[in-house]
Amino acid sequence: MRLLIMGPPGAGKGTQAVELAGRIGGAHISTGDIFGANVQQQTELGQTAQRFMDAGEYVPDEVTNAMVEARLAQDDARAAFILDGYPRTVDQVDTLDRILSGLGTQLDGVLELVVDPEELIQRLLKRAETSGRADDTEDVIRHRQSVYTAETKPLLEVYGSRGLVIEVDGMGEVDEVTRRIDAALPS
Repeated sequence: MRLLIMGPPGAGKGTQAVELAGRIGGAHISTGDIFGANVQQQTELGQTAQRFMDAGEYVPDEVTNAMVEARLAQDDARAAFILDGYPRTVDQVDTLDRILSGLGTQLDGVLELVVDPEELIQRLLKRAETSGRADDTEDVIRHRQSVYTAETKPLLEVYGSRGLVIEVDGMGEVDEVTRRIDAALPS
């Protein structure tokens, strides 16, 4: 099974993606993890990405795309994977289509965790208190939510037109959401 998980910041994507990857016997492919591994291992792509990050700039799509392509070609991702944090733009959707086609595969579904925006804000404010994340103020959180909505809606439209979007209620305890995901997955 090859899946993409989407949802606004605070929806629980990372938690659910890690657990789901284990249940489907596949790789959890997080762009954050990929960046970290490439930078730590001082790969050519990692060094390129580090230069942009050190300058406080976004890492260009071509670097991110190349990292994702290399990760999807690894053995643990051949039979099953869950993508977390990629794609983020319609251009990246097209690139992912090309990458998967080159690997002789395609996405089986796009899980969208749907959570009430006010609930998300409360979750993230609580996380900020417990983790000491000074950047998680209510204004910053609301801004991130609006950016996510604006940038993600086109992706959901693309995947929705392909019949791939699987909406899952992301409200409630982690175990409840996990059960809903399992019930919603294609067999």
